[in-house]
Amino acid sequence: MRDAYHEELDSIGDGLVEMARLVGSAIGRATTAILDADLKLAENVIEGDLKVDELQHDLEARAITLLARQQPVATDLRIVVTSLRMSADLERSGDLAQHVAKLARLRYPARAVPRDLHATILEMGQLAQRLMANAGEVIITKDVDLALQLETDDDAMDLLHRTLFQHLMDDRWKHGIETAVDVTLLGRYYERFADHAVSVAKRVVYLVTGEHADEIQATDLQQEIQPAPAPGPAPEGA
Repeated sequence: MRDAYHEELDSIGDGLVEMARLVGSAIGRATTAILDADLKLAENVIEGDLKVDELQHDLEARAITLLARQQPVATDLRIVVTSLRMSADLERSGDLAQHVAKLARLRYPARAVPRDLHATILEMGQLAQRLMANAGEVIITKDVDLALQLETDDDAMDLLHRTLFQHLMDDRWKHGIETAVDVTLLGRYYERFADHAVSVAKRVVYLVTGEHADEIQATDLQQEIQPAPAPGPAPEGA
């Protein structure tokens, strides 16, 4: 019974890794669809989100069954509860990738992104995909250092998000209100996708250490800025 129980716990982790893989692929393909006005690819991403939803529902059902039948405590309980929260982050990430694809479909055959913003949106899409790949790696390896690094990497996404707004607020903007709305939404989708990847990584930190990532980072920062000890009195005769 215990072997079956731990196999089920492991299978929940495998499900999370698969969800991370699917949503990471989805945001990459959605980015290509929005930049290339690729309707077929956009439809593929939209339909593919059903698989992510199914995985989440299956994972939730198995986790609830474990809670009801096994009544886990301590670390095992933390695994189950944290996994449920991670699955919600990953499901929402899939929805955001789907939103990007739906915008591509809505504007087809036109392109939703002006040519002068292609590089920025492409970079945001690539970064989002990379962050989610790292989140999946964190789920597998339980690497706390890599998990904490994701928040630093997310700063690059925030910078790109601000760059979009600078273009929108520029007096030389010539693409109209509809495109401005599209670009605003896209920026938000990518920024939130990255936030969910970071959230997944933070939950792994809690799973491994029992501490929240923010608490660990605050402690590390406090140690870094701790003043050096004052020198003792000089020895006599010095």
